[in-house]
Amino acid sequence: MTLTQDDFGYVRELVRREAAIVLDESKGYLIEARLSPVARKAGLETISQLIEQIKRGSPTLKASVIEAMTTNETSFFRDVHPFEVLATKVLPDLAAARESARKLRIWSAAASTGQEVYSIAMVVRDRVPQLDGWAVQIRGTDLSEAVLAQAAEGRYAQLEVNRGLPATMLTKHFERDGIAWRVKPELRKMVEFAPLNLISPWPAMGRYDIVFLRNVLIYFDVATKRQILDRLKAVLASDGYLFLGSSEMMTGIHEGYVTEREGRAMWHRPA
Repeated sequence: MTLTQDDFGYVRELVRREAAIVLDESKGYLIEARLSPVARKAGLETISQLIEQIKRGSPTLKASVIEAMTTNETSFFRDVHPFEVLATKVLPDLAAARESARKLRIWSAAASTGQEVYSIAMVVRDRVPQLDGWAVQIRGTDLSEAVLAQAAEGRYAQLEVNRGLPATMLTKHFERDGIAWRVKPELRKMVEFAPLNLISPWPAMGRYDIVFLRNVLIYFDVATKRQILDRLKAVLASDGYLFLGSSEMMTGIHEGYVTEREGRAMWHRPA
């Protein structure tokens, strides 16, 4: 489906207003690729017709467009290194620091379909015996309720589990569900999911020991990045850890964090 310049401008402004995501002039192909299936599913022949329906007041199609444009790439144990340092340093250090309380709270703030959340849960379960018997809360949030529904169900196609999930973990933590795989109940009960738009007011959420917000800030302008990082600092424990994407840097964006590294892993801590 061909995308007109007017269509591009409308979608660009809609996504900026509703999700604070900035699409530059090179992203026309992305809009076409993501909105063509939405239009076809709605029985429409063009993206222009889809946009016209939204302008006439279709909240369902509007939500579908925003979800299509804000759903990001994800996989199990994506980039590997954050999860390795989580197992070998971050969680053991926090286990020692929280020994008296025996509680940990972890937040995946752009959880998508849940692979990151379940990867964290598998690290907790398999790699850090110091946490056996602890109250470990792992929470995943996302703008899209559609992807959160899949995350909560914990059901993944063969192609999805093939991406990053070792065979030993697949057989240990998943069970066959028809032609797909489903996370076993004992792992699913470790996690919870809820909708949250990062640019809207946040509910009261207490303190988190670890926050994952990976490969999200790159889509926002500088002012929005600073606002989100301010809010994150307010909910992150004073000795907590913030993981961003490997290409997302604090330099020139926010001075309230100290960046630390170990090997190829990088994280940020409140200054």
